[in-house]
Amino acid sequence: MAAPAVSRLSLQVRCFSTSVVRPFAKLVRQILKEPKMAASVMNPCVKRSIKMKSLNDMTAKEKFSPLTSNLISLLAENGRLNNTTGVISAFSTMMSVHRGEVSCTVTTASPLDEATLTELKTVLKSFLSKGQVLKLEVKIDPSIMGGMVVRIGEKYVDMSAKTKIQKLSKAMRGIL
Repeated sequence: MAAPAVSRLSLQVRCFSTSVVRPFAKLVRQILKEPKMAASVMNPCVKRSIKMKSLNDMTAKEKFSPLTSNLISLLAENGRLNNTTGVISAFSTMMSVHRGEVSCTVTTASPLDEATLTELKTVLKSFLSKGQVLKLEVKIDPSIMGGMVVRIGEKYVDMSAKTKIQKLSKAMRGIL
């Protein structure tokens, strides 16, 4: 939809997420902050020309880049303003991939100490290809009881105590 087009355009003009996504997200927040504006812009019964005028006035007043202004206009013209959150998310993901970032989420039952975290980062980085950058997010979830759950790119490894106990319980039920 709009995110791939914006991504290609941003790459062509050498603008990255800081020059497109952040101002775009700021504009969306401003629209949502003003109840009348949000109601009129999101209302499918309001004429597109009225929406366009309101949005153009807002983007001109805030001095957004032409790319940001054009994106918001494109979404408004096509009745897709309600998809702005998805567009921002998809665009951010595309730009992250373009920059070679690989997202990784590690969930543990308790916080990791610095030495363990450093070792974990080293191990995770060893799975990356040349030019890729690890974007690590560490989460705490006491319900996993111990061990860790790792999601890196499209791979998922559950080494939690909770899962091991569940597997053991299931195996024991099969034996008895």
